[in-house]
Amino acid sequence: MKVVYPLIAVIFLSAVAFAGVSAGLDYLFGVIIPYFALFVFLSGFVWRIYDWVKSPVPFRIPTTSGQAKSLEWIKKNELESPSGFWGVVGRMSLEVLFFRSLFRNTKAEMAEDATLAYASSKWLWMAGMIFHWSLLVIVLRHYRFFLASVPGFVELLESVDGFLQITLPTLYLTDLLVVVALTFLVLRRLVSVQLRVISLSTDFFPLFLILAIALSGISMRYLDKVDVVAVKNLVQGLTSFSFAAPAEIGAIFYVHLFLVCVLAMYFPSSKLMHMGGIFLSPTRNLANNSREKRHINPWNPDVKIRTYAEYEDEFREKMIKADLPVEKQLPAEKE
Repeated sequence: MKVVYPLIAVIFLSAVAFAGVSAGLDYLFGVIIPYFALFVFLSGFVWRIYDWVKSPVPFRIPTTSGQAKSLEWIKKNELESPSGFWGVVGRMSLEVLFFRSLFRNTKAEMAEDATLAYASSKWLWMAGMIFHWSLLVIVLRHYRFFLASVPGFVELLESVDGFLQITLPTLYLTDLLVVVALTFLVLRRLVSVQLRVISLSTDFFPLFLILAIALSGISMRYLDKVDVVAVKNLVQGLTSFSFAAPAEIGAIFYVHLFLVCVLAMYFPSSKLMHMGGIFLSPTRNLANNSREKRHINPWNPDVKIRTYAEYEDEFREKMIKADLPVEKQLPAEKE
């Protein structure tokens, strides 16, 4: 059921958009829902980031796997245990762009002799790299719909993405790769018994949703063609806040657009927020400089501190009577 329910939900959402456009609700699905989805996405994203930012981080808790900065004759590792700002930037860049921690991921399996064995798990890293980079290229390619003239970097991406020059229109490799990567990520959770047990419906729903978005987009390009000029006019109208009624484009386009809107609204409340949260993770974005700088816990309550001299001034007479050593004697009484 953890797999069936998300799949049914995605199919139902697609059917809602298809039926709504067929009933003449083009304005609802082409103008109102996109603006509402954008509002939900931006407000939800900003709120989640604000909620994380206001949380105090009292101590330096970066995860390290290398030699920290120590004595001058000990070689340090700035990427594995950064001690300064640029070391953190380098480490975060490797994490964001190349999934450094996922590359080091290992899997644990029971061997035939009932011993626990660890092995490399690079397939997950490769699928994650292919999915995220392909999705980034696809999003950047869509930038051509937002401007009257196509930017040069978009044309460059399209030429590199379609360098095989097969099919008509040209097959983009990222269209194929993103589907393959998503299929792998879904099958990985189904085939592995351990992952199948710990997986939830919220793990499958975004995968099915993004897969449906990709398939509907591929369908528009290679199978059920749509009016690209009308799509561009609609997108530019949305970005300019003209609120103009959209032209007849085709139900498959509105299914594609509606699923994108659903993903945008679902994004802030889902695990997909790791896109912004990774930059706020204290285990990655902090320098390991606890030996150089003292970090005070802001949660500690204000405590009134009394020195020993003040303590002795208050209890000196009692300490002398109890034969306890004191640093100062009682002043002599005047005759």
